[in-house]
Formats: sequence, C-alpha cells, structure tokens
Amino acid sequence: MSSVSALNSLLSSTSTSTSGIDISSILQAATGSSSSGIDVTSAVNSAITAAQAPETAWENQQTTLQSQSTALTQIQTDATNLDNDMQALNSLTGPLSARTVTSSNSNVVTASAASGSTAGNHIVVVNGVATTASWASGPVASATTPLAAGSFTITGANGTVTTISTGTGTSTLNDVATTINSDNLGVTASVITDANGARLAIVSNTSGQAANFTVSSPTGGSLSFSQAVTGQNASLTVDGITLASASNTVTGAVAGVTFNLLNASPGTNVSLTIAPDTSQATTAINQFVTDYNKAISDLNTQFTFSGTSEGVLATDSAVRSLQMTLESAVSYTNSPASGSTTVSNLSSLGISVNNDGTMTLNSATLSNALQSNYNDVQNFFQGTSLNGFANSLDQQLTSYISPADGAFTVDLQSISSEENDLQTDINNFETNYITPLRAQLQSEYSQAEILLQQLPTEMQQINTELGLNNNNSSS
Repeated sequence: MSSVSALNSLLSSTSTSTSGIDISSILQAATGSSSSGIDVTSAVNSAITAAQAPETAWENQQTTLQSQSTALTQIQTDATNLDNDMQALNSLTGPLSARTVTSSNSNVVTASAASGSTAGNHIVVVNGVATTASWASGPVASATTPLAAGSFTITGANGTVTTISTGTGTSTLNDVATTINSDNLGVTASVITDANGARLAIVSNTSGQAANFTVSSPTGGSLSFSQAVTGQNASLTVDGITLASASNTVTGAVAGVTFNLLNASPGTNVSLTIAPDTSQATTAINQFVTDYNKAISDLNTQFTFSGTSEGVLATDSAVRSLQMTLESAVSYTNSPASGSTTVSNLSSLGISVNNDGTMTLNSATLSNALQSNYNDVQNFFQGTSLNGFANSLDQQLTSYISPADGAFTVDLQSISSEENDLQTDINNFETNYITPLRAQLQSEYSQAEILLQQLPTEMQQINTELGLNNNNSSS
C-alpha cells in the first residue's frame, strides 16, 4: 500500500473510532496545504478536551458544591456563635450572674464574689492581719564565710524537732540554707545580705498561729537566732461577727465572697458592696446583637438577587428555615407567672429590629435597664428556671448545629458525599477512558505524521511514473 493509501486508511479509521475529533488539519496536510505536517501534541490535546466534556460538567458541579459548602459552613459558624451567646446568657455562672465588690477602703480590705452571690452590703473591721513566723541569725561577713562547728534545732508547729549542724559539710550560710530547704520542714531558708553582712532568714511557708515555729540557741558554732515575726491569725469582724483566720484570704464568712485583708485598722468600718456586674452583662448583650446581625446578614445574602441569580443556598430549606427562626425569635415575650416585669421583650432592653432584620441597640436604654431593673433583665434571658429567651433560642439553634444530627451537619455531610462521588466518577473516567484514548490517539496521530513525512517522496515517484517531471513539463 502506498503512503497516500495508508494515510487515507488511517485517517478514515481515526475519524470513525474517535467521535468529536477534527481531522481537517490532517487532510489539509495530506493534500498539500501549507502545513508541513501534524502537530501531534495539539491534535491529541484537542481530541482529549472534546472527550472530557462529561468531566467538565462534573467539575462544574463540584465547584457549585464547594461554594455551597463554604457558604453553609459560614452560616453554621454564625449560628454556633449566636448559640454560644445564648448559653452564656443562660448560665448561672455566666455574665448575667457575675458580681462586683466595691470596698469603701481598699487599703484595708478588698473582696471578690463568685457568680450568683447574693447582692448586698457587708461591714468588715480588720483588727489584725495574719502574720508569717520568721527567724533570723546574727550577721557574719558573707554568705560564704566558714562557720565554726556547732548545731541548732528547728521545732516545727507540730512539735517535730530537727537538728541542723554547722561546720563540716555545712560550712557556710549557703550550705545551711540548702540543708534546711532539703529537709521539708515547712519553712524556707534564704541568705540575706546587707550593709551589716550576711544573715540566715528562716520563714514559715504558711501564715497564722498554727504555723509558728521556734529556733533554738545554737550549741557551739558561730550562729545565734532571734525571732523576727511571730505567726498570728488574722482577727476581723464581718457584720459584727468575730472571726479568726490563719490566712489573709478569708472565705466562708459570706457565701461566695472572698475577703482579702491588706492592713489592720482596728475600729474602722469598711463597707463592701456586692452588686451585679453590669459591665459584663452589657458586653454579653452587645455580643449577642453583633452575632445575631452577622447571622441575619449572611442569611439575607443567600436570598438577594445579584444580577439574575440568588445565592448558592437559595434553595436550601434549612437555610430558609433558620432565617425564619431568627426573625421570629425577636418577637419573644416574657410573661412571668407571678408579678410584673419591666423587661418583657427585646425592645425593653433598647433593641429594635431594622427593615432588613438586623438589630440596633440603644446603649442608654440598656444601661438604664441594667442599673434600675437588673433582676428583670436577668429574668428575661433566664426565666424563672433557665427557661427564658436565651434557652428558647438556644434550643431552636441546636436543631441546626448539633454535631450529631443538626440540619446543617446533615447538609454538609450530604454535600461532602456528593463531592466525593463526583471525584470518584472523574477518577474512573480518567483511568478507564481518557488515559487509554490518549494513548490510542498519540499512536495514531504519530503514525499519520510519519506517513505525511513520506508523501513528498511518494508524489515524486508518481510524477516520474506519469512523466510529469520538471524536464517534461518544460519541453
């Protein structure tokens, strides 16, 4: 078979076996067009691109799914942040239960109060603060001055007597301090150096009368000791009740309140006022408004037309449901079973709803409500038994964001599964169809290129046989 016949046969088989492949460039080369041959790489790539049309459609679907996943994850995050706000506002240890304590004389005593502590006023008198027992030796030249052989004893608060030797092995103050600290005697020894020289200081690890200890006069040696401070309990009265404390941090006198005794001031009444922490409450309510607005704004984006289309989640029923849930939540009304309230709805807190569903908070109105009717504010969010506005919205949000079966969790799992299925289809299509097709086309087009390269020689032979060479043409 001649090269022309072989080429025609090859091109004919290629055009019938590979649908969608344009072989016009090959035919032009075969019939003497200006092209000198076949660009095999371009021809193969062009054919493969046409054959990959299903893949392109699948990849476009993946892109849409990824956009949906990103948008849904953001809305899930918005809902989670808002739900965290509700849980905080509904917590007995959260910002609405936080307390502040104001002291009329913070140089004498301050205090802190645990969440939920009863608000009120308490009078404290600090007659004496707790002290920590300490002893000091007489001075020697320096911390490394050799000490004469001898010994002294430390008698602990529990009556345990420990003998400390000086001289061999413990020949300096530094050595003595190390020995005492390694014996776990409930005291700490250190070397103090000043203009008079170096002294050994021994201090109890805890304050109060029960931690008092003694150091005996030495036997021999070059050290002598005197007591610098005697361990004593703090003495105070709280609302007229006399108390003693081994520590200057006093608990138990008032439920949930910790007193910090700073200085003794006998006869001085210090007023401690325990009140709700309106600053923490304000911050928490502002955070709720901020997170609510973020959620509503992101939801609104999905249902706002941009050009001719809405957001990628416009048809997602869970997203539409959440938007309706949030819009409905703002109409919550607190109706106490008994008595009246000054805070029956969000408006009472200075929170109004704009046309687009977002909220605006009037700081002055909120501040007035917190200062004047704090209990009503707390009751609005927490109800009589943690069943108020915060719990109501929390329960509704949980149905969307629950890690186990929340609507958004299920949605995202479905999107992920669909993405994975499409990727599997793409991988299988590449492996089982595109890869073999690429090899086939590479082989066939390469053969066609070889045949085209042989055409000039074949045509010259034909012309010679037909007497159509240049010499005959000119005669």
